[in-house]
Amino acid sequence: MNQKIIRLNQITKDYYVGTQTVHALRGIDLVIHRNEYVALMGPSGSGKSTLMNILGCLDTATAGKYVLNGLDVSTMNDNALAEVRNKEIGFVFQTFNLLPRSTALENTMLPLVYAGFNKARRHELASQALEMVQLTDRGHHRPNELSGGQRQRVAIARALVNDPSIILADEPTGNLDTRTSLEIMGVFERIHQAGNTVIVVTHEEDIAKHTHRIIRLRDGYVESDTPNPRIMTIADYDLDAWPK
Repeated sequence: MNQKIIRLNQITKDYYVGTQTVHALRGIDLVIHRNEYVALMGPSGSGKSTLMNILGCLDTATAGKYVLNGLDVSTMNDNALAEVRNKEIGFVFQTFNLLPRSTALENTMLPLVYAGFNKARRHELASQALEMVQLTDRGHHRPNELSGGQRQRVAIARALVNDPSIILADEPTGNLDTRTSLEIMGVFERIHQAGNTVIVVTHEEDIAKHTHRIIRLRDGYVESDTPNPRIMTIADYDLDAWPK
């Protein structure tokens, strides 16, 4: 099997609300290999969002060990975690999180600014990322000049530009119509085929069907972790069945 890109061992997360303790995660063991395409699912209160935040190094576990691409991130301080986030993780959010006054190209370049690349190299890598999401002709447009689907493509290009270990997408189609959602899942399909590790956090079964492995959480535990028996691809749909 491919290299283990994520390894969680007995991860717990507790929150304290007044005098009460909320056990959000209760001993999660999980391995994700390089170039896997995974859906993380679960109802409200299952621990899904908490686990996503820990995987993305946005939060730390109460106990347990998290190894990301060979780095034990469970013992790191906030500054070290920020470095890991910028280098190892590409985030895609439901709300796009683009800078409104910056062009698509400038938004895509942003992680490279923090990584210290010079301007010429930033331009080159950002242009390549926009090409991968088929948005080369929109590089100089600002977010308000783009459709919702195009904005999400920019967000995906920004996530890709640093060549991260994992792409972590949180409800990436939540603000999109059916046709545009399918097109975005087609983008993730190509990204996965190019060798990237993709984790999609979703509550939508239709979106999870595009991934190759589905992990379901309930009450802070992994309820099930199974291969997807019927992987849907963009080729399975007649996009013309939905209005543009």
